[in-house]
Amino acid sequence: MTLSPALTSYGRLALLAAASLAVIGESAADPEADKAWETVPQILARIVPPVFPKKDFSITDHGAKEGGKDNCKAAFDAAIKACSEAGGGRVTVPQGKFLTGPIHLRSNVELHLADGAELNFSDRFEDYLPVVPVRVGGVEILNYSPLIFAKDCTNVAITGKGKLNGNAAKWWKWKESGAHFKAGILTEPVEKRIFGTPEAGIRPNFLCLSGCKNVLLEDFTIGSGPNWTIHPLYCENVTIRRVNVDTDGPNNDGIDPDSCRDVLIEHCTFNTGDDCVVLKSGYNEDGWRVGRPTENVIMRHCSSKHGHGGLVIGSEMSGDVRNVFMHDCQFDGTDRAIRIKSKRGRGGVVEKVYARDIKAKNMEYEFAILNMDYSADKNAAANDKLPVFRDMCFERIEGDGAPVAIRITGEADSPIENIRFENTKLAAKQGVIASHVKGLRFEDITIDPKDGVLFDFDGASGVEIRNVTSSSTPKLFLKLAGEKSGGIDVSGSAAAKTRISLAKGVADNAVKIR
Repeated sequence: MTLSPALTSYGRLALLAAASLAVIGESAADPEADKAWETVPQILARIVPPVFPKKDFSITDHGAKEGGKDNCKAAFDAAIKACSEAGGGRVTVPQGKFLTGPIHLRSNVELHLADGAELNFSDRFEDYLPVVPVRVGGVEILNYSPLIFAKDCTNVAITGKGKLNGNAAKWWKWKESGAHFKAGILTEPVEKRIFGTPEAGIRPNFLCLSGCKNVLLEDFTIGSGPNWTIHPLYCENVTIRRVNVDTDGPNNDGIDPDSCRDVLIEHCTFNTGDDCVVLKSGYNEDGWRVGRPTENVIMRHCSSKHGHGGLVIGSEMSGDVRNVFMHDCQFDGTDRAIRIKSKRGRGGVVEKVYARDIKAKNMEYEFAILNMDYSADKNAAANDKLPVFRDMCFERIEGDGAPVAIRITGEADSPIENIRFENTKLAAKQGVIASHVKGLRFEDITIDPKDGVLFDFDGASGVEIRNVTSSSTPKLFLKLAGEKSGGIDVSGSAAAKTRISLAKGVADNAVKIR
């Protein structure tokens, strides 16, 4: 593409963003989704990586010794301070192994890891004191410092082909008390929520950038952190590209944008002990108090091996999540490709989530799951506030090898609404299982369940099934339960006519076949 010199900087960005949208693929027959995808260039135009002064500050010039035995924290602190006071630039880490304690970045500082550089972090818990303000599991507390931390910075980056090794085996032995989730804690002022002890057992996240603007994370490998791996919190204008997350510790999520705005994650690879990319916005009452959504997130050209989910939202989503776009990603061996999870007591809204051109195989559970009965959080809800899931479209997905193709589980008093699957081909042991849903649409889909039922609905209303085929011959095309179920419209699927089962209490006219 040739750009006219007369174009403004914003204009050039908008044209480049439009070009990137063009490669997403041909338009689907879904005007609502197409209109949403048309906003992607506007989001990309706002996501601009920071630029730093061309000045380098080597950690070895400030006393760091290679070898991985001498703690170089003082050298990092000195180099970062000198860089910041000089107006910004790069703090460089040369080839070799370096041991350090927590690294606290400043505005206008780029931490650059040379190819062959490896930072190993101390496993002495006391090195991560005094406590700093963080958010853990969606709750604001004062806890151990993250291994790399920045607070309220503008223009901050970590780049280069080196490696960050959290060395967290000692942290992993902790059994978390969950004290920060207690109902009393959630009503206390944040300044009184002081933890940072082995007894509390709240492991710090690896890399946390809190309240930062203009963030770039690029090219490095990161793994073996105490908790979540990369945690942008309350950030705006974030670019994460060509980062390799390779970690298998407990709760080792890959990238957790948390109450962030305008985030681009591209060309990243994941092999994690938990979710790969997971969007958060706060836990229950504390999430409502803060009231900051995660919004305008683009994930593209990423791949994963092991992980609980490729793109995940929740379960801490009390501050809302919206305007999420994923395209051209591949998942092999993850538990699920798409996972949206919550439970009664969270409140919050997840809406306007779109995925296109996804390939998935060898899933442990479902290709896609949306569920409001998330069971991993054992804390009893202190309220009855229901989450809301609505307005999503997943299209051009190819999947082979999963126990269940699609599972959607809402609540009777908060049905999951207006979810569409289109132009999709899935092979699984079971087909679509959905309960407490409203306004679903399945169009131009091939689902090949190896056994069981193609569509198994309970408490479903206003569902459209159009041109759905199967190369196998499932026992039933549609099984429908729930006295309030109805308005199921099936067309273009000849196999439906003789294989419909209505449970007791379902009206005879609940299903219309055309």
